[in-house]
Amino acid sequence: MIIPVRCFSCGKVKLPRRKDALYFMWKIIGAVLIQVKVVGDLWERYLKLIDEGIQDGDAMDQLGCKRYCCRRMIMTHVDLIEKLLKYNPAERDAKKAAMG
Repeated sequence: MIIPVRCFSCGKVKLPRRKDALYFMWKIIGAVLIQVKVVGDLWERYLKLIDEGIQDGDAMDQLGCKRYCCRRMIMTHVDLIEKLLKYNPAERDAKKAAMG
């Protein structure tokens, strides 16, 4: 449905590259301000790379996703939200009432 924000296994927060600064949220750790990125930010960029014809493993490497548990979170995600938005329970109930 909706891609999880963090990896289920490791809770990954990775240090980003500076050029991707718009995709990061900020987190204060001690007295140091660090940019952090969560796994959920990678999904749309992963899809763009796949559409460009880049292999799955190479796309993950470009995104900086190295851990196998985090790769699993992105590669096994199925985006069902568009299908679920088409489902209307009120319409189903109306058809059921008309039949019986």
